[in-house]
Amino acid sequence: MILSDRVIKTLMEEGRLSIEPFKEKSLTPNGYDLSISEIYIPSVERKITEGVAGIPQMTWFALSTEEYVKFGPEITAQLWIRTSWARKGIIAAFGKIDAGFHGTLTFSAFNASQKTVEFSIGERFAQMVFEFLAESAELEYSKRSGHYQGQRGVTLERKNG
Repeated sequence: MILSDRVIKTLMEEGRLSIEPFKEKSLTPNGYDLSISEIYIPSVERKITEGVAGIPQMTWFALSTEEYVKFGPEITAQLWIRTSWARKGIIAAFGKIDAGFHGTLTFSAFNASQKTVEFSIGERFAQMVFEFLAESAELEYSKRSGHYQGQRGVTLERKNG
């Protein structure tokens, strides 16, 4: 079941879900928009944490979210690129956020367009669409692998464990 804005707010009030910082304008009818905190362009070894980042054509890059999220054992989320970025030629790889995960999120993306695309730090990039599991996970993310548990900023390599 996909969760509505009302349910998302209730879960946050109950402490079963956390989004920090939470911005009301980023809440959608069925999810929450995530903002860019940091962009890393490996080909030029450049990390951008303020202002505007120009991503050259045909370039792979990674970005992390401003929001630090905490999911309870019964909550998961799908991730979707905002269509405004897809219309500019940005392709992004997303996974599913596991029950029990907490941390910022790192996304892998590629500028497939024929021109430089600009990204402002703080701009919305992706949407989380929340779902309930049929029942709470037997073992949450931290107990199954937890490789990225607690991450902050662009994280390209998993922690040992």
